[in-house]
Amino acid sequence: MAPILPRLFFLHFEGTSFVAEDDDGELVGFVCGFLSQTDPEEAYIHFVGASPALRGAGVGRTLYERFFAEARDHGRSLVRCVTSPVNEVSVAFHEALGFEVDRVAEDYDGPGEDRVLLLKRLT
Repeated sequence: MAPILPRLFFLHFEGTSFVAEDDDGELVGFVCGFLSQTDPEEAYIHFVGASPALRGAGVGRTLYERFFAEARDHGRSLVRCVTSPVNEVSVAFHEALGFEVDRVAEDYDGPGEDRVLLLKRLT
């Protein structure tokens, strides 16, 4: 994952990026997010991953909840993230966490690279 998840996320977004480890100290999941520099009400989750062997065990949910708590602590009321429309598992996961589909943006990441823009209101 290193090529698509550079160390800079964990260095520069240290307070809003989290890892989960198993009892042996092995990495089993992570979430990289940050507080928006543009909108003081928003936070953004850039990347999340969980060990395939532990998917469905709550690792992703726990990491997201930790991020939501940190965002709330910084006065954020909205969390955004983006996924691919073909990644139905990701869309369903986010909806189960309370995200809404804001819209599907055509060519969001270049020609033919449509994305589902998701948002969650924190209460």
